[in-house]
Amino acid sequence: MNRRRAAVIGGVLSAASLLAWPTPGQAQTSSAITPKLVEAARKEGSLLLYTTTPTEYLKELVEPFEKLYGIKVHVWRARSEVILQRVINEARGNKPLVDVVQSIAPPMEALQREGLLLAVNSPQHAQLLSGSVPAHQGWASTLRYVFVQAYNTGKVAKDELPKTYADLLHPRWKGRLGIESSDHEWASSVIKDMGEQAGQRFFRELVRGNGLSVRTGHPLLTNLTVSGEVPLALTVYQYSVEQAKKKGSAVDWFAIEPAVAIADGMGVAKKAPSPNAALLFYEYMLGADAQRVLARIGYVPTHTQVESPLKGVKVKLLDGAALLDEQDKSSARYEALLQGR
Repeated sequence: MNRRRAAVIGGVLSAASLLAWPTPGQAQTSSAITPKLVEAARKEGSLLLYTTTPTEYLKELVEPFEKLYGIKVHVWRARSEVILQRVINEARGNKPLVDVVQSIAPPMEALQREGLLLAVNSPQHAQLLSGSVPAHQGWASTLRYVFVQAYNTGKVAKDELPKTYADLLHPRWKGRLGIESSDHEWASSVIKDMGEQAGQRFFRELVRGNGLSVRTGHPLLTNLTVSGEVPLALTVYQYSVEQAKKKGSAVDWFAIEPAVAIADGMGVAKKAPSPNAALLFYEYMLGADAQRVLARIGYVPTHTQVESPLKGVKVKLLDGAALLDEQDKSSARYEALLQGR
């Protein structure tokens, strides 16, 4: 999965206001759900959202907004790297189409550095978890993707679950472990916590001793865990396991703490054709009502007043800018470790 491997993009955002065009030196636009904003957004009538969110969940998020404000949300869904390239190509062709972009942190940082996102000073930001809004305010995190470990409850007994990563080196796990092929960020975080030399040694011993079934795509890895083909998966998203459990699948998750998380961000395009509708949708998605919908789906919301499905689990949030800067090195090391090198 190459969605987090886009080339590092240079440039610094020179933010401008869309709701009220900026005066010289103005750095940000202020945003809040006011009657004036709602009126202006309704006159625009619609907005275009580029998103990675699975289609089955989009309806739950978009329909309440459309009913509440009478604004149509047109959606184009793709992988993160495809969205990143499409937004850049539109900008270079001077044909901007997108109003709101939603993707994981590294591509959002890339768009910010390219100067394609609007810096928004939203009152909602104060209600979000620490680390949810970068200093530049070009995007804000609506949710967090949290890596957890998942197991097939018919293949793995609960009392044999590993409590530490070192427990995975036990011979009982030989031929029973799976991992996603692009999760270099997770591996780098684990290695950093262990110490560089000890961490890399751990992964080499794991691959050479017990082996890792490497699969591409988190949905696939989750499904293989559900089927029992992969008894224990090291890197799946917590929400996907929750969804499978709701359907009665023989699967559950646990976390070797700290659970590693990557922010999923949302930003307003700097040259959005429907700037007011875009700002209104941005505010809506950061608000408690939409955040409760995210939590109900199984996602980890960022609003401090909305209870997380991961309550009680220690979570380590990775920095989006650092991930972007280090992705080539991190990815190359991960590929080598998966081969036991």
